[in-house]
Amino acid sequence: MPVLLYLNKEKIVILTGAGISAESGLSTFRDSGGLWKSFSVYEVATPEGWEANPEIVLEFYNQRRRKVALAQPNAAHLAVAKLEEAFDVTIVTQNVDNLHEKAGSTKVVHVHGEITKARSSADPALISDIGYEDIQLGDTCDEGSQLRPHIVWFGESVQNMEAAAKHVEEADKVLVIGTSLSVYPAAGLVDYAQASAEKVLVALEMDHLPDGFRFYQGKATEQIPKIIEKWMG
Repeated sequence: MPVLLYLNKEKIVILTGAGISAESGLSTFRDSGGLWKSFSVYEVATPEGWEANPEIVLEFYNQRRRKVALAQPNAAHLAVAKLEEAFDVTIVTQNVDNLHEKAGSTKVVHVHGEITKARSSADPALISDIGYEDIQLGDTCDEGSQLRPHIVWFGESVQNMEAAAKHVEEADKVLVIGTSLSVYPAAGLVDYAQASAEKVLVALEMDHLPDGFRFYQGKATEQIPKIIEKWMG
C-alpha cells in the first residue's frame, strides 16, 4: 500500500537559511549589502518599532513581499524538491519567503514566519493568507485589529520549534543549507540530530562546524544538486 511504502522511506530533514534565498536574488539581512543597510533593525523588526511607526514597518515588508513575488526557485530549491521522489522530506526554514513551496516541496516548516501571510496585531493566532498583496494601515482582521506581517521579530518567540526539533531527531539524514548557524534558537536544531544520522552542511563559510557534520564550502546552487544526485543514486 502507498502509505506503507512511504513509511519505509528514509527521512531527510533539510535546514535552510538566508544563503539559499540569496542565490535567487533575495537580499539577506546580515551581509554588507543586506536589508539592514537602509533600515535599523529596531525600526522594522521589533515590537517596539511597530508600535512607534507601523507605517514604516508595513512598507518595509510590502517591499520585501513584492520581491518575493518576482523571485524564482534556484537549482538548490529544485534539487531539494526532487528528493521527495525517493525520501520522506521535511524542510525547516528560517526564511520567510515561499521559494521552497514554489519549487514543489510539500512539507515546509517555517520558524521565522511567512511573508505571504498576515496576522492580527492583537491575537497572534489569527493568521490569514494574503499572497503578494500589500498590508496597509487600516487593514484589519475579522475581529477588527490591525493586520501586521506574519514575521517573527526580535524579542518574539520563534515558531514551530518543538515540531522542528522532533523532525531533526527522527531524521536519517540532515542537510543544512545556506546558514552559518549563528541565529538562535533555530541554530540549535542541529543538536537534535542523531549520532547515527548522515549530516551535511553547505555554506559559503563556516566558523564552527557542528559535531558529526561534513562541510561543503560553496554556493548552494553548485553543491546541492551534486549531493542530492548522489543520494538519489
